[in-house]
Amino acid sequence: MKQGPRRDRVPVLVTGVGGGGHGEQILKALRMAETPYEIVGTDVSPFSAGLQSVDHPYLVPPASDPAFLDVVLGLCRRHGVRALFHGSEPELRVMSRERERIAGAGILLPINPAAVIDLCMDKVRTAERLRELGFKVPSFRRVRSLDDLAGFGPLPAVLKPSVGGGGTAHVHIVQEWDTLAALTRDLLRSIPDLMVQEYVGRPEDEYTVGVLLDLDGCLLNSIAVRRYILSSLGNRSKVPNRSGRSGLGPLLAISSGISQGEIGRFPAVTAAAERIALALGGRGALNLQLRTVGGEALVFEINPRFSGTTSLRAMVGYNEPDALIRKHLLGESLEPRFAYREGVIARSLAETLLQDDRCRDARAALGRAE
Repeated sequence: MKQGPRRDRVPVLVTGVGGGGHGEQILKALRMAETPYEIVGTDVSPFSAGLQSVDHPYLVPPASDPAFLDVVLGLCRRHGVRALFHGSEPELRVMSRERERIAGAGILLPINPAAVIDLCMDKVRTAERLRELGFKVPSFRRVRSLDDLAGFGPLPAVLKPSVGGGGTAHVHIVQEWDTLAALTRDLLRSIPDLMVQEYVGRPEDEYTVGVLLDLDGCLLNSIAVRRYILSSLGNRSKVPNRSGRSGLGPLLAISSGISQGEIGRFPAVTAAAERIALALGGRGALNLQLRTVGGEALVFEINPRFSGTTSLRAMVGYNEPDALIRKHLLGESLEPRFAYREGVIARSLAETLLQDDRCRDARAALGRAE
């Protein structure tokens, strides 16, 4: 993307900067941008690696605490923050609900409309809406009791929470009916709303696709990662295919959510994702999970937010949080379909030695933030 003239540092706040979430990904992307940022970072734990790499680290209450937003907005006032980014889905829910209050404080909140967020955070409602709009989706059903499994087919299938779920937590591949019933019975004890969804495609045909729209709903660009999900880091589970459906390949697999692989345009895949994002009325960043089957893209999940691959995209010049700030806060003109590089990105574990003074400062700052 073509950069505008260099400015003074732009103060932004990113919540949930601890390792593993999309808050850390947004933080990394902002640090890669040519736009200079002064970053206020928050987390609920002092043992957060992300707090080591922000300019101003703070501990804040969890999003479930009624004081959460008051504390965050207090930090925004203290540091003159001009843009606010959520780092977890619970924080996104709070900010979406309180978007008018945030806007009233003069702070840019680059998130999707509340209706899009609410829809996409319910996997069954998302699939229903996509089907209503004429898009093909894997077979699915909401499951709130064992009776809801009756007549569902075919197997293999994926059983997972319909609402929330924490990424790939409680996601299971099932190939036999007795296993499906047993897992459903067990999960329903703690998760009242499940989704059973047809397992489709081969692991090597899975993509995570980012579609970026401006906050007026105009398409800016799209990008995809063709996932390498059979590696140990990229894989949550893999089992031999015993279903008799040879078209699914010898192994059935579910991604760990830690994406790596080929990154680029993949025009057929990204074009399908763009049509869906526009049809849903998206604004800002959407992330679609899909597999291609017979050359057709079948979406099985949509995250109405920045992705766990935000920093990977920024590495090739596709920097979503920076683009939205530059367009809507700094008044720059962004060229749709801006150029970015393509390649293969591999991920690995990284270690951070937590500095005692940073942990101590973040603890002390909690009291000041309140």
